Amino acid sequence: MDLERVLICVALMALVTYIPRVLPVTVFRKQIKSRFIRSFLDCMPYAVLGALTFPDVFFSTGHLYSAAGGTLVAVWLGWKGKSLVVVALAAILTVYVLEMI
Repeated sequence: MDLERVLICVALMALVTYIPRVLPVTVFRKQIKSRFIRSFLDCMPYAVLGALTFPDVFFSTGHLYSAAGGTLVAVWLGWKGKSLVVVALAAILTVYVLEMI
């Protein structure tokens, strides 16, 4: 591939990633007053992160039952308000024990 084509590709990729970052700042200069839209935008990063990571949880271990067990333990401890470290360690330990069985 020649250098000119590489530079064009890099410029296009930069433009494509730059537009979604700058567009909201330029379009929405005023503060958003709608409570619905503000709450929607506040929750959006968590929803996207969950949608991206949750399906892979069930394929990250050797068996489906160990992944489901670790997920259930993590969800339950998270629901109880435990810290992230406790939730992660408990889920890892659960998967480890279930994989040994």
